[in-house]
Amino acid sequence: MSKKHRKHEEHEEHVDESWLIPYADLLTLLLALFIVLYSMNSVDVKKFEEMSHAFNIVLSSGSGVLSETSVIRQGDDDGKKSDVIGNKKNQSDKTKDSANEQDAEDKAREELIKQEQAELEDLKKKVDDYIEKNGLTSDLETKLNFSQLMITISDSALFAPAQANVKPESKELAIAIGKLLQLYPNYEVVVSGHTDDKPISTVFFKSNWDLSSMRAIRFMDILLENKQLKPERFSAMGFGEYRPVGDNKTVEGRAKNRRVEVSIIHTYADPKLTQKLSVTE
Repeated sequence: MSKKHRKHEEHEEHVDESWLIPYADLLTLLLALFIVLYSMNSVDVKKFEEMSHAFNIVLSSGSGVLSETSVIRQGDDDGKKSDVIGNKKNQSDKTKDSANEQDAEDKAREELIKQEQAELEDLKKKVDDYIEKNGLTSDLETKLNFSQLMITISDSALFAPAQANVKPESKELAIAIGKLLQLYPNYEVVVSGHTDDKPISTVFFKSNWDLSSMRAIRFMDILLENKQLKPERFSAMGFGEYRPVGDNKTVEGRAKNRRVEVSIIHTYADPKLTQKLSVTE
């Protein structure tokens, strides 16, 4: 009897797996629900309500998670598309406006460049006329390019050898140039001094740097005696022998290197437009 009783107890202690059936059904329904929700980017409202009702009946509750779910309506999607199209159009309009403004600025800048070029060409002509009238063709020359009008003056026309003070008879030249610059007061003017490579060492100048710098300053002083000029637009620099334009091995080359340059600088110079401008070399 005891053996039969033990066998009967072992037979009654098997695991009950009947709960797996409703669990599997529930997983199937949830999977179907997520598939439907995933595919629902844009859906007809009436069909969605019918589907919601069908799910509620299957779940036997009369109401379910789908009964209160918000729906993305076709009209809403169309509204978003309209907004996107509108935003693109606005962006396109802004881009066009920006391009038009840039074109207007470029045209205005080009006009200013042409105006400046015409003014500097006129100034060059006036200086050339003064040079020819006073027989200074061997001592002065002018050159105009897209960046500046440069007036080059030989040192012999202004200074005694190894001296920085402008000769009394040469002050008239500086005064005349100042009067011409007075007609165009809004340009930046740079006065630069240059020497040859012959070393200098005196009580007043220990190097060509000193001599070239002081010559530029002394010449600028005479220019600024004209009170119609704006001192804040003037500057003076000395380059010593380090910006030669001639061969320092020859007498003629060294004479070319000893010079003072007066540069009237373009305010709106733009290399991209130089092909459009009439440049006088």
